[in-house]
Amino acid sequence: MQNMEGTLSFHLSPMSNHTNISGSSLCSQADPSAHLFFILFYSLVFLVGLFLNGFTLKVYFCSAQQQLSSSVTIYLKNLVAADFLISLCLPIRIIHFASRSVTVQKIYCNFGASAFYLNMYASILFMGYVAANRYLKIVHPLGTHILQTVRAAHILSTLTWIFLLAMTAAYTTLSLLTQESWTSVSGTLSCESLHSKDLSRYYRVVHICLAAIFILVLVSLVFFYYSTSRRLAAAQQRQPASSGSKKLAKSRRNMLVLVSVFCICFVPYHLVRLPYAFLKKKCSWNQTFFYLKELTVMLSVLNVCLDPLIYFIFCKAFRAQLSLKRVFSTEQDPTHGAEAEGRSSCGRTSIIMFNRKMSLTTMKTNSVL
Repeated sequence: MQNMEGTLSFHLSPMSNHTNISGSSLCSQADPSAHLFFILFYSLVFLVGLFLNGFTLKVYFCSAQQQLSSSVTIYLKNLVAADFLISLCLPIRIIHFASRSVTVQKIYCNFGASAFYLNMYASILFMGYVAANRYLKIVHPLGTHILQTVRAAHILSTLTWIFLLAMTAAYTTLSLLTQESWTSVSGTLSCESLHSKDLSRYYRVVHICLAAIFILVLVSLVFFYYSTSRRLAAAQQRQPASSGSKKLAKSRRNMLVLVSVFCICFVPYHLVRLPYAFLKKKCSWNQTFFYLKELTVMLSVLNVCLDPLIYFIFCKAFRAQLSLKRVFSTEQDPTHGAEAEGRSSCGRTSIIMFNRKMSLTTMKTNSVL
């Protein structure tokens, strides 16, 4: 079996102990205070993300007998599931920074890191699906495109999870089969430094595929927002105060929120990830890119706290559950708002309360008569 890159840094012997410690100090990636900052940050995001996404899961799945969902609701459900799983992956990342146990590092490198990035790219893809769905709604306002059907949404969501799970399972299996045993952990431990040559080649292929996915989604989001803005400008020139212009303005606002969250969370990470992958082996660049990468990963993790804003603006049931529908809804017709809430399984409570009030009013009237 071929030796892995960096094996000499982790197999310490009495003859080489001094050399390894000095090499580690020259290319040290982070001091203990930085590790403490990482631990505190991820702990806070874990608690907030678990609460927000747990509440959102309750909103979407609060009824045992749910009516047929729309395609955008299906994508939002998968998005919140991915965010919730990211939150569940954070404890192992926290322990990774807090512990020097060999067992913990093996679990993190073989399972924790791959699961974390699997759900990150699931979030990226489902954000793209939500944006594409809303864009098709603008292009075909009076009809339903085949990609907007519930069946297509279920198929696309299933294929997305299968693709990402297959890629992750192949990485984990190859890692377990080719990873050599190591008995000590240094301050410069990185999962990439433990890759065998076969795993390094596969990792580069995966990295290229995921980078291509990110670029495709980013370009699509920018195109959707640009096209919506052009349609809005044209509609306002024809009829500035028309209902169509108002709906386009709302769609552009929603698309802007989606694009902003995407860019804040994922663009910095991918800008740093490529140079980090090629320049991290140079000792002079090692520490700089380590800090940059960790900071951009933190921004990516913030996605689990910012995505509830997307659920709020794209899902009426979510707004109704928060009892803020009247404040933020752009619809002026109360009958239409009641019908929209009635279509949601989680919004039936307001309809029931309304019926009860009507019944009490009728009873009082009859008693007076």
